[in-house]
Amino acid sequence: MQQAITGADISHPVSSKVTTQLKDIQKTMPLRVLSEEDWQHWITKGYVIVRNAISAEAAKRLEDVLWEFDEKDPNDPDTWYAPQRRPHVRPELNNVGMTEIYHHQYMWDNRMTQRVYDAFVDIWDREDLWVAIDRANINPPKKVKGNPDGFIHFDVDMNARPFPIGVQGVLSIRKQDIETGGFQAVPYLFQNYEEWVKTQPADRDPICPDMTGLSRENVDLEPGDLMIFNSLLAHGVRPNHSDGRVRMAQYISMFPADQDNEAERLERVRLWTDLEPPARRDFPGDPREWEKKHYGRPYLNALGRKLLGLDLW
Repeated sequence: MQQAITGADISHPVSSKVTTQLKDIQKTMPLRVLSEEDWQHWITKGYVIVRNAISAEAAKRLEDVLWEFDEKDPNDPDTWYAPQRRPHVRPELNNVGMTEIYHHQYMWDNRMTQRVYDAFVDIWDREDLWVAIDRANINPPKKVKGNPDGFIHFDVDMNARPFPIGVQGVLSIRKQDIETGGFQAVPYLFQNYEEWVKTQPADRDPICPDMTGLSRENVDLEPGDLMIFNSLLAHGVRPNHSDGRVRMAQYISMFPADQDNEAERLERVRLWTDLEPPARRDFPGDPREWEKKHYGRPYLNALGRKLLGLDLW
């Protein structure tokens, strides 16, 4: 029997260094990237879009690498639908384009982009951050178009108290719009969760909310745009129902550095040194070891060394 999946298995890093929920932070540092309007959107709806977080040229560089890495030809749709190389522990992640690349130089270049880092400084109101070691996504059009709505879920256990504190991010590599699909959110639940949960049965699923009576909000992104969302935001990915347009993204998030946890810091450095995925159930890795065979260890600038944990803040 398959072991049950928990919030700990599926969540991106959450912070034990912060006790104030992100929507309740009282800013002490001036905003670097976000406008005041952006900030209000972030604390009320649970997500914010940073336009042109990286350049269109940087997005195109990574796009070319992703085609190469996944052995797909952008001009040959027959190559877009090769079977995934390893199954995911969460069935809903099977065959949705998760791409097990983590350490290519261009991915680290995007993580080290000052505008990307500064956006997360705005969110956390602090500079001492680590970047999550995460993957990419290549999502071709569905061959059979069905339900246009995505699978709505939380990436943390919403039965936990206090609520976990964390953020996630999606960096658009190719255009994301209503046809190509992409991020969907349920801001109502972010704003009204405690009242809504009182209407739900005691044995409700803490990961997958009942969407009865709730609406989704769709997000459009241009190549180079970064969408950051609170881990308490119910969200999903609507399917790609376009005609011949592939959606691509890199997942980027940052969180307060846990520099007192030497074992975790050394493990992060090891992942970068050995070009390995995070040792968690939700990251199956690449059985071909393509990165090790073709790319080599990426260069880190002074900011990147701190974002990894190689150097201390």
